[in-house]
Amino acid sequence: MTTVVVVAAGDGVRLGLGTPKALVPLAGRPILDWSLDAVLGAEVDAVVVAGPAAHLPLLDALVAARRSSVPIRVVPGGATRQASVAAALAAVDDDIVLVHDAARPLTPSSLFDAVRAAVASAGAGVVPALRPADTVKRVAHGGAVVETLDRSMLAAVQTPQGFPAEQLRAAYAAADREHTDDASLFAASGGAVQTIEGEPSAFKITTPWDLRRAEQLLAPVPVLRTGIGVDVHAVDAGRPLHLGGLAWPGEAGLAGHSDADAVCHAISDALLSAAGLGDLGSRFGVDRPEEQDRPGIEFVRRTGALLAEAGWRPVNVAVQVVGRRPRIAPRRGEMEAVLSGVLGAPVSVSGTTTDGLGFPGRGEGIAAVATALVEATPGRGTPAPAR
Repeated sequence: MTTVVVVAAGDGVRLGLGTPKALVPLAGRPILDWSLDAVLGAEVDAVVVAGPAAHLPLLDALVAARRSSVPIRVVPGGATRQASVAAALAAVDDDIVLVHDAARPLTPSSLFDAVRAAVASAGAGVVPALRPADTVKRVAHGGAVVETLDRSMLAAVQTPQGFPAEQLRAAYAAADREHTDDASLFAASGGAVQTIEGEPSAFKITTPWDLRRAEQLLAPVPVLRTGIGVDVHAVDAGRPLHLGGLAWPGEAGLAGHSDADAVCHAISDALLSAAGLGDLGSRFGVDRPEEQDRPGIEFVRRTGALLAEAGWRPVNVAVQVVGRRPRIAPRRGEMEAVLSGVLGAPVSVSGTTTDGLGFPGRGEGIAAVATALVEATPGRGTPAPAR
């Protein structure tokens, strides 16, 4: 039978937030809550949390909200880490005890299981440890280097640290000075301690930099999708030209049911494709009289609204115009500004010719090819699937 003691009474002075460290928010939840996730994901029989005495009601509420099948008891911690562990040990009845810092919230559950198994096998103290990757120096108080240490003989230890419960209680009863961790206290009383491989993710949150690192590791991985859109329209000299949301006086227009803005149509198709929302024809097809002569920029605007409704947002769009006329370069910036403003995301535009080849090269029409990148909107749950 195994009990995990979670040490959560630290004041978090070096974090500088004026809140006990265990209650500091991490990705929207208290650090202690994340630590309990790790603990309860392991094969344990009971949990004892040693927390700040002034905040026990908050800890009780946090624990009660979990509705865990594993019993969790909250006890007031002491003025030091050692005093907090001693207070928690008084509530431990099992054969094996694992002592864990709440300030290591990203410790994987598998590490608890590995430490417990090693204690059961060795009948000794067990601590997870990592070998230092850097060269380690011993320095004097003034900063002068005294010697270079052999890093093959060094290890940075983590928690959970595991022990036979009776032996750890006896070691605490015999302790006559403060120790920085349970393994050193256990060893000082004559107990044997061995190491197992630690986990880089089991780092301790001590400074604001550590907290930012943990936030970054817990940040959701963005869900991204790409799409492509192609649109082609023949030249119709009897119509005005609308391209990229702009009017082009003096240029021959394009034939189509709407205003035949090939750039806007390709952008809309690319966005719909990326979000799995069909295509321009299925959404705004020629069989719909109300779309007659509709400005292409309105299709872009309405496509953006469809994406938002389905839980997606555009990240960026790139579109290339293929044709002899009009010349895109003189108005590229203007076109990009209009399209980006309507979509709410960067749109880049380029133009090219086909050196006289094909219908664009002969001046018979204009083609536009667009690619789009979209991202799932945070907090909207699972976006609409592709159809």
